[in-house]
Amino acid sequence: MELIFEISKPKRKGYSLPECDVPAANVSELYRRNIPAELPEVSEPQIVRHLVNLSVLNHHVDKNFYPLGSCTMKYNPKINEEMARLEGFAAIHPFQPESSLQGALQLMYDLGEYLKKIVNLEAITLQPAAGAQGEFTAISMFKAYFNKKDENRKYILIPDSAHGTNPASVNFSGYKPITLPSNNEGLVDINKLRDLMTDDVAGLMLTNPNTLGLFEKNTKNITEIVHQKGGLIYLDGANLNALLGITRPGDLGFDAVHFNLHKTFSTPHGGGGPGAGPVAVTKLLKSFLPVPTIAKGDNSYFLDYNVPDTIGKVQAFYGNFLVLVRAYAFLRIVGEKGLVQISKSAILNANYIIQSLKEDYYLPFDDFCMHEGVLSGKNLKNKEVRTLDVAKRLLDFGLHAPTVYFPLIVSEALMIEPTDSESKETLDQFIEAMTRIRKEADENPDLLKSAPHNTPVRRLDEVKAIKELKVRWKK
Repeated sequence: MELIFEISKPKRKGYSLPECDVPAANVSELYRRNIPAELPEVSEPQIVRHLVNLSVLNHHVDKNFYPLGSCTMKYNPKINEEMARLEGFAAIHPFQPESSLQGALQLMYDLGEYLKKIVNLEAITLQPAAGAQGEFTAISMFKAYFNKKDENRKYILIPDSAHGTNPASVNFSGYKPITLPSNNEGLVDINKLRDLMTDDVAGLMLTNPNTLGLFEKNTKNITEIVHQKGGLIYLDGANLNALLGITRPGDLGFDAVHFNLHKTFSTPHGGGGPGAGPVAVTKLLKSFLPVPTIAKGDNSYFLDYNVPDTIGKVQAFYGNFLVLVRAYAFLRIVGEKGLVQISKSAILNANYIIQSLKEDYYLPFDDFCMHEGVLSGKNLKNKEVRTLDVAKRLLDFGLHAPTVYFPLIVSEALMIEPTDSESKETLDQFIEAMTRIRKEADENPDLLKSAPHNTPVRRLDEVKAIKELKVRWKK
């Protein structure tokens, strides 16, 4: 496929501007270009067709299955997009007076109330732009809480099955991470937790279900151990898609939890954004929330800066507003009963895939999973086939690969999350492709090691791409 610059011809254009009806400005030489901007010159049909053809080459959730473990790449209903494009939402400005933003403020307030109810916690901020920033916000609130108590706690415990962003959030918040090992069942080692939970530890970041897709059955015991030592416990809400309407983090003793609205509630996800990572907290932490929060008065909604121990702002203005609109639309459509069905469908879909493939691929923890499951390709090593080869070959079937080599505690990991939005037919297509790939590993391993074969771009040197990233076209 030609690049847009290769299609370009001098003097060709895809726009028509009216004659200027204001006096020409005399722009200083200081602000003028010395050479023309290197922009492609193409007609409107050319640019439209070029972009459409590019979109067909790219894989996306509207095109086919996207089983990225831990990423919850569910289908985004188009009604969400229609709501986000309403002029009253898309054309407002954060510097407008509050009196002209009442609809937007009500939407944010109501969304916050829904989210609080889902997790049964006391207060919420909608500011964080993604899950990692939600983690940072929550742990920063932990830091402020202990600073106010004049307790110089230094550490945060992080299970070895946690998301990779957890240690970074801990470091950025001024703490040091300590790894909490898993037991033979892939769950938190309770005895190790008791040993590590000292007076120097501020708390624990727990992912539940963890990144193995397993539910931490001893969660209440875990939260009690942390609280007995005066610590706080945070739920990494990246896997909340498994818990909706089934159990509430507040009931399990969590002090804070973040939501990935762009995952759990189906707003566009991937390519670096957009995202939203609201954080809900107990009454104990309410006074440390970022400002402003969204409050409801007698006759109107307003931005409340009266948060006495606030950690300040973590995001410009009020967060990624149009992501909040999309999540609000999704929640209003599915309702409370729909939330339960989401999690039940996600859990059923994941177990259907894992149980169907566990004879072809190694299953490191032989237990039913929640919304995602982890297989391993380590039984292919005798054929000199790696998990990466399986992932690359899967692209030839028009399917995106699962997450590979994560979690780190599983060798040659294949982390699969089908989400609740996929049909049995799609799951069967994936299972059939994975089964065929396993057979190919025995009969023709070179086919996998040289894959993909049918994609627009063949296997890349990914290390070279990272070290020599080129984002600008040059002749």
